[in-house]
Amino acid sequence: MVRLGVERLLDERADVVEGDRLGLITNPSGTDSNLTPTIDLLNDRDAFDLRKLFGPEHGIRGDVQAGVKVDDSTDDRTGLPVKSLYGEQRRLRPEMLADIDTVVYDMQDVGCRFYTLIYTLAYALEGTAEADKRIVVLDRPNPISPLPVTGNRIGEENSSFVGGYELPIVHGLTIGELATYLNEEFDIGARLDVVEMRDWSRSDWFSDTGLPWVYPSPNMPTPGTATLYPGMCFFEGTNLSEGRGTTKPFELVGAPWIDADAWATELSEQGLDGVAFRPAYFSPTFSKHERENVTGVQVHVLDRDTVNPVTVGLTVLASAFMADDRCEWIEYDDGFFVDKLAGGSYLRETIDDADTASEPRDIAAEITEHWEDDLAEFADVRGNYRRY
Repeated sequence: MVRLGVERLLDERADVVEGDRLGLITNPSGTDSNLTPTIDLLNDRDAFDLRKLFGPEHGIRGDVQAGVKVDDSTDDRTGLPVKSLYGEQRRLRPEMLADIDTVVYDMQDVGCRFYTLIYTLAYALEGTAEADKRIVVLDRPNPISPLPVTGNRIGEENSSFVGGYELPIVHGLTIGELATYLNEEFDIGARLDVVEMRDWSRSDWFSDTGLPWVYPSPNMPTPGTATLYPGMCFFEGTNLSEGRGTTKPFELVGAPWIDADAWATELSEQGLDGVAFRPAYFSPTFSKHERENVTGVQVHVLDRDTVNPVTVGLTVLASAFMADDRCEWIEYDDGFFVDKLAGGSYLRETIDDADTASEPRDIAAEITEHWEDDLAEFADVRGNYRRY
């Protein structure tokens, strides 16, 4: 079994934080291998002085849905104050750290640039640097580490809370490695310590670690969800359901006007490695098409060692838009939300301009080939921050 950063902190590296007044950024995924929450592990040990909790998107206990603002509160279990980092304020401010010496970060990442928890980390690095405080990141496995690094590097002009810091879609770093990348590549200057794992390999899928999966957000219920998320997340920028409000988010996709059998047949004929498609019928309990009868497909991962989820997601997306003009991009501010996810308009415009005689898989390949220079550039940078 992999030995987590939090376990090494408790058993081998307590000196890193002993004597400091601590704040903790965490959520339900912050546990040891016995499922004891990091909140309790730090709060119940006399050697540690835990003063305050900081809650990301979905809240400190994970009971808030995606995109819903989280209020400041008091944690019922410990009585500790909880400051929200997903409400009116998403950054650590010096006044929030006045009674804190060191901020500890312990949450499970999913290995994809869309995930807001990594921007909570970036803002925490910036906030502790501004306040001249320390930050300690407790490392955890990247659950999709064997997947190839994929996607364009998102530029500053397209930076948002679902993409920034020149990250590709699949970045291939652990949360500790990512913290060091952010701190050094962007000259943040935080006083950063990373408590590394033991016995973790980059070739490990999460199921290889021996660790229990605790979902880091309500719509990331399994490691299998995380495997498809880097490609299927693009449907968040459309009027199709990406399966939120079902038990299979990012595996189910559809809309009330889709011919499920025809779509599943077309996607099966694309010959995508590692996946299969079946017609699916579902009714989301919330989010897009709430309580409507939705028809579409379920994506099944048959061989995770050969699947490329970004290619899969782009192929499914191109197929939907090329087949029916009722598929639409969701507007966001003065543009489109998919452009935030994709790091620009190229993905959307390529699909919009596609010849309907083209194969969806070829459109996906055109998009991914456009990103190849970015991938080569990131590969050189990423090598500087690998710890395992």
